[in-house]
Amino acid sequence: MTISLKRLYLFCYTAILGLALSACGGDALISGVDPFAPMVFKEGTTAMPLNPPNQSTLMPFYVSQRTIFKFAVDTDSILIGADGITRYIVVISSPSGSQQAQYEGIRCDSFQWRLYGTLESGVWKENPLGSWKNIQSDIPNRYQASLAQGAFCNFNSQEKNIKTILNSLNPNGFIGGQKPTNSNGIQ
Repeated sequence: MTISLKRLYLFCYTAILGLALSACGGDALISGVDPFAPMVFKEGTTAMPLNPPNQSTLMPFYVSQRTIFKFAVDTDSILIGADGITRYIVVISSPSGSQQAQYEGIRCDSFQWRLYGTLESGVWKENPLGSWKNIQSDIPNRYQASLAQGAFCNFNSQEKNIKTILNSLNPNGFIGGQKPTNSNGIQ
């Protein structure tokens, strides 16, 4: 057998073996991986903020005409996580002027939120019972729904661009028909 014929056989054998292996790797039934199976959510680690909300970066946002509370998010605290969670500090003000700050997260894929902790006497306290809860859209104080639908989520996927989020939170950047009037008196 000539050298060129041996090379041709070796080339054909290698090509057939390569095609067979690549066909096995892409078939879901053979590989055992179902591309249509739901993804299993794995939350990354969450560290509590080190500082209280920055008063100079608090941005009020629209919630509902039925609410009596005022809501603002600390724009410096917004963290777009690789695990699909957008974490943030929200400040809730009552009509009497008292405030409560909370560190929370929103999942766009499941439309859920989680309370990680609250600011108590200037110190962040972790919420040991924090679990994922469904976001409710039909209650007056539906601020998680406002954040999810108005800024943090792009339908059921996480918004990855911080500029887009900040523009969506800004009531002066509202591009819908008539600008909403909210509990902050912003139009």
